Amino acid sequence: MQVAVVTFDGFNELDSFIASALINRCRKDGLEAFITTPTPVVTSMNGVEVTGQRPMEFVTEADVVLIGSGVKAREVVADDLLISRLPLDPSRQLIGAQCSGALVLARLGLLDGMPACTDMKSRPFVEARNVTVLDAPFHAEGNIATAGGCLASQYLATWVITRMLGEDAARDVIDYVAPVGENQETVERAMRAVHTGAVALR
Repeated sequence: MQVAVVTFDGFNELDSFIASALINRCRKDGLEAFITTPTPVVTSMNGVEVTGQRPMEFVTEADVVLIGSGVKAREVVADDLLISRLPLDPSRQLIGAQCSGALVLARLGLLDGMPACTDMKSRPFVEARNVTVLDAPFHAEGNIATAGGCLASQYLATWVITRMLGEDAARDVIDYVAPVGENQETVERAMRAVHTGAVALR
């Protein structure tokens, strides 16, 4: 089971790295995430250069595709060639977006008729695409999910792990990375966010 964490130039490190790091704690169970980039090297919003682990074409074979956010999201959605490299299929893939990544899902037509979560700066641009933005950190309908706020990337990862490996696996991962002494409340917060937001999965 493979996860493409799509990471564009100008990316937010928290969004791409938290999701991929949490998911990769499930390698032993056959679930693995890869930083997936449109060019061999991308530079973060803070100047960190990262070599992609997989090229953009990897999204077609991935079981899960997570679209990360960044300061160049509006440039991404305006680039027809770049968008054409994202032939996503929610009938066979789990698809998630973090913060401004919701703009990409909207551009692809994947948010038609469903609300989304995003960050405060991206909100007006997502709304301009006729998408209702929720005052919530996580929302999912079927195989599509969005998360708003950098640290909500843990909820996106929790959703992926729960859907692919089950709730126990997700609980184990969040418990491992939780601040010492806050394990139970951190696990319960993550699971509550996913259960509350995943209205179509009840």
